[in-house]
Amino acid sequence: MEWTENMPRDSHFQSQLDTLYRRESGKVLATLVKLLGDFDLAEDALHDAFAAALEAWPRKGIPEKPTAWLISTGRFKAIDALRRKSRRQELEPELQRRLEEIEDANLSLADQDIKDDRLRLIFTCCHPAIDPKVQVPLTLREVCGLTTEEIGSAFLTSPTTMAQRIVRGKNKIRAAGIPFAIPSTADLPERLDSVLSVIYLVYNEGYSASAGEMAIRRELSDEAIRLARLVLELLPDPEVMGLLALMLLHESRRTARMDTSGDIVLLENQDRSLWDREMIAEGSQLVERSMATRRFGSYTLQAAISSIHAEAPRAEETDWNQIVALYSVLLRVEASPVVELNRAVAVAMRDGPEAGIALIDGLLSNGELSDYHLAHSARGELLRRSDRNAEAKAAFSRALDLAKQEPERRLLKQKIELLDTLA
Repeated sequence: MEWTENMPRDSHFQSQLDTLYRRESGKVLATLVKLLGDFDLAEDALHDAFAAALEAWPRKGIPEKPTAWLISTGRFKAIDALRRKSRRQELEPELQRRLEEIEDANLSLADQDIKDDRLRLIFTCCHPAIDPKVQVPLTLREVCGLTTEEIGSAFLTSPTTMAQRIVRGKNKIRAAGIPFAIPSTADLPERLDSVLSVIYLVYNEGYSASAGEMAIRRELSDEAIRLARLVLELLPDPEVMGLLALMLLHESRRTARMDTSGDIVLLENQDRSLWDREMIAEGSQLVERSMATRRFGSYTLQAAISSIHAEAPRAEETDWNQIVALYSVLLRVEASPVVELNRAVAVAMRDGPEAGIALIDGLLSNGELSDYHLAHSARGELLRRSDRNAEAKAAFSRALDLAKQEPERRLLKQKIELLDTLA
């Protein structure tokens, strides 16, 4: 969901309202969906509420509780819109019925109430009646406000294909009458995998934005960590611990990941004194708790890898042998081309760049990562370390053609320019 261009703007309030939109629009939408029982109606109400704010707030001032004002205004705008439609006598009772049903469903589960509408909506979008291929994209779009381009990038899928999946998900919720209500304790585990996938994809988009000028979108990372903490309170599952640990360990390096010019600083070059030791300690403790259950999965294994990086005082002291071993286990638990790529880089760090190049070439020959810029970037770096500079430049150029994030593009251009000076 995005701020639409046809909305009126007042220059005095534009910056404040834009900030509020980025931070609160997801929460406002989630609550409106719960109240109105319809995605499209809620989306229209959200934009009507912000348009009303742009008109009213410059004259009356920003309300003490702006989010509550937007939710209330959006709800009334939606009801007014329905009243204006020709089927007035049919639609008003239907809206009231839906509101009463949702209210009753929530009250019946009050003892385990999540008390967070965005998390409630995530569980709704991850209902087992919805195609698993649709659950995660639908939630990222409707709950977290990512664009179809951003979601397509995360899934290595075209925006058109992703948009079609999202529409199918919304139609399924409407046609099947899936309630916007809290699942029972017995129903939570079957939705957990999708919910955790959503949270992690949101975090990844915040940690390393798929496109644009900013490499980091902190509001998304913070939201993902907050949601993971809520899920852990609701269901203390080992993989919830693992996911929270993984995000905390990544987040501990936030300050060191960018220089003062906004350029990316690679892991091996980061100032480790800037890493957040409290986050590292919490993340490492969660990894230990999860592994002690012997019921852990891919998130815990990834967190364990991040923990090894965090424990190394210097990059050259990293235990690459252990990292390779963990990636090998991860491939057995959840095989994917990206995991294979990461393992190939770890093998290169342990056994030398040529060993990694051979593995990455095998992956690229399969075609699954041919349009993944990080695969070509990693190959270029290993070729450079093997003094195969012409091939390295070609690999970096291919990565540059595919990269959409400006800081990553600047880094790749710098690498190409450095190779030109060596030619």
